[in-house]
Amino acid sequence: MTAPQLMMISIFLPFVGGLLLRAFDKKPNLREGFSLTVAVLTFISVCNLTPLVMAGERPSFELVEMLPGLNLAFEIEPLGMLFAMIASGLWIVTTIYAIGYMRGHHEGNQTRFFTCFAVAIGAAVGAAFSANLLTLFTCYEVLSISTFPLVAHHQSAESRKAGRIYLGILLTSSVLFFLPAVIWTWHLTGTTDFVAGGILAGKIPDAAVPFLLALFIFGAGKAAVMPLHRWLPAAMVAPTPVSALLHAVAVVKVGVFTVVKVVTYTFGTKLLTDTGGSIWLMYVASFTILAASVIALGKDNLKARLAYSTISQLSYIVLGAAFANELGILGAGFHIAMHAMGKITLFFAAGALIVLVHKTEISDMAGIGRKMPWTMGAFFVGSLCIIGIPPTGGSWSKWFLLMSAADANAWLMGVLLISSLFSIGYLMPVVTTAFFKPLPADDGHHHGDGHDHGSGNVERDHILCVVPPVLTAVGCVLLFFFSDQLYALLEPIMMANR
Repeated sequence: MTAPQLMMISIFLPFVGGLLLRAFDKKPNLREGFSLTVAVLTFISVCNLTPLVMAGERPSFELVEMLPGLNLAFEIEPLGMLFAMIASGLWIVTTIYAIGYMRGHHEGNQTRFFTCFAVAIGAAVGAAFSANLLTLFTCYEVLSISTFPLVAHHQSAESRKAGRIYLGILLTSSVLFFLPAVIWTWHLTGTTDFVAGGILAGKIPDAAVPFLLALFIFGAGKAAVMPLHRWLPAAMVAPTPVSALLHAVAVVKVGVFTVVKVVTYTFGTKLLTDTGGSIWLMYVASFTILAASVIALGKDNLKARLAYSTISQLSYIVLGAAFANELGILGAGFHIAMHAMGKITLFFAAGALIVLVHKTEISDMAGIGRKMPWTMGAFFVGSLCIIGIPPTGGSWSKWFLLMSAADANAWLMGVLLISSLFSIGYLMPVVTTAFFKPLPADDGHHHGDGHDHGSGNVERDHILCVVPPVLTAVGCVLLFFFSDQLYALLEPIMMANR
């Protein structure tokens, strides 16, 4: 099978599979088995492309030419390869988790859920393989629209309001900022193609660079740079597998992927360094990192705390791109992977708490680690990854970002270090509450829902909600020991931006 054929399978199989799921609406076992099969086949096709990219090849194909110089086309480069592997790989474990969660929580409209989820993954892989800004913008919009029903899944007044906020902010920002940025770039250069080292050098006045960059940054509203962040905490009314999709697998990762891709392949780090065009972004990203961390400290609802943690951690990636140097791009790429693995672990654990023991507030989780040791142990490992403590992969991304800050603006090393302390402050209390505080006296009683919440078999009886966070926690550790493979994949980007 040729590389373009594998690319088409990777992009369009989730779309086709999602639509075919409607045929299994009344057969949940077949529906979920089919969904899992499509996820596995998509991941296999993506993995088969990885050796080609690591060998220096850039597989590509053109879907359609809309106007001269404007086409929907796909090409794989290292950053896109990394994102596609994350999205397709985590789709498998999220599907397993979603089966247990959706059944355990007795959710309605499950076929629609799995259908929209598949379409969202297809859009994410399409964005990862985009050869130009127009294709990226198209896939970005498809992702926004396909995830709207997931956010509004419960169809309550609260979820409908959250859906309106979600879609309103993301579509408005992309149409008002992202699209004009694409048009302006095409007007200046005659192309929207992604080229190593950028396409704008010598084509744009120095004074205009910060303004065009601002259009791209705020146009990529999924990156949740303040003040365009409200959609993310609002979307927490969705089922937890959707939260995992939003925070780790696809949605926010498309946002920060767009930022890094535009900095690297549209502007080029040399242009931004020479003009100082990204200096303002360093301070906006730093403010987002610290402000979101402070807000997270005050949240008792676990999913809300994790939502603001995500806003903070995403701006680590934006800050790495804003540094506009080799190590910044490397650290940003690393953190896309490390944050995905760490944060999906935390949300899986949070969802397991909802399904198994109906706990949403941190203050109500005293002693829960003794009833759910695997789940809360996984939460602990995921927390270490987000904080950046060895032996988890997050330590490498924080290391490269710190070194990048030392080169670009040493004062901003303080932002990264202080925010890591904040991360300890809002994640470790969850762990200590779960493991070291005593269980309430009445917590061993039956709750009248058919489950013995005080018994030690809670996790055993809900294996599909427990295995996924354990697997992703193991992934957090494996990323520490196999980071050399990730470095080798991203190294060509560093070389092209010297």
